[in-house]
Amino acid sequence: MLNTEVAHSARLWNYLLGGKDNFAADREAAEYALALMPELVQSARANREFLGRVVRHLAGEAGIRQFLDIGTGLPTANNTHEVAQAVAPGSRIVYVDNDPMVLVHARALLTSTSEGATDYIDADANDVERILQDAAKTLDFTEPITIMLLGIVNFIVDDAAAHAVVARLVEAVPPGSYLVISHPTLEVNGPAVEQSMRQWNESGAAPITARSRDEIAGFFDGLELLDPGVVTCSAWRPDPRHPGITDKVSEFAGVGRKPA
Repeated sequence: MLNTEVAHSARLWNYLLGGKDNFAADREAAEYALALMPELVQSARANREFLGRVVRHLAGEAGIRQFLDIGTGLPTANNTHEVAQAVAPGSRIVYVDNDPMVLVHARALLTSTSEGATDYIDADANDVERILQDAAKTLDFTEPITIMLLGIVNFIVDDAAAHAVVARLVEAVPPGSYLVISHPTLEVNGPAVEQSMRQWNESGAAPITARSRDEIAGFFDGLELLDPGVVTCSAWRPDPRHPGITDKVSEFAGVGRKPA
């Protein structure tokens, strides 16, 4: 059910990125956070630029043709399928989100090249078995898959539960698959991030947590962590031709490969 009286992260992120799919509660929460942490817009944009760089790398140099994007958020420019299929038209993408607003706009995520495919699953990130079962209708789990968890693991505030979700997803994909995570941290602008998160959690919105670099790196245990490791997402393999956001932001990111 769509609740417009309580802020939702997908709609808040949409507002920060200049979108129009948001409500007064989302804008109020965003402006409060921006008053504490003006770099939040940069964080949102840097995270989106990171998505583009990592998908281009994995669809290009790494040769990955399948992506499971959990915590999709509202459609905007350069969605995962658009980036991947621009590099490799045969790419297959499954999106997962549980926000009714995202579901309304899901058809924008279901455009595809004739060679590839896209699908959308209305599910919570914690419902891993359902996600895997439904994703198998579009993705081939005997071939490498990239699991994308951008700005979503932070909504699983219990550490054991978060590790269990990530571990089950990684277990389900074959060697040569990749795990991509971006996650807020207190290691950049810590006091402002902490106060902003406290306000968010007291608002009645879905609870959120920050984790340290080492805690985020822990989700990649058993995987081959690609250089440069877990870093502020603006510093993950920046493209000198399109520098984008270059400042450190409070969103850290990493990419790991499942070994043979």
